[in-house]
Amino acid sequence: MSDLGRFLILIGVILVIMGVVFLLAPKLPWLGKLPGDISFKRGNFSFYFPLGTCILISIILTLIMYLFRR
Repeated sequence: MSDLGRFLILIGVILVIMGVVFLLAPKLPWLGKLPGDISFKRGNFSFYFPLGTCILISIILTLIMYLFRR
């Protein structure tokens, strides 16, 4: 049961962090407009893939997970 409790606490912490990120994301105007983000607009069609933003978030999450494992 001890492992289950730790797992549930970890999931709760992750959900709280995600909630804070969703609340603060609109206040970060550069997020989603980084170099490397792909955007096409032609007529009625638009395509957007935030490649640079995905890489930045991946690096940040990797560093956070590395610190938690130590």
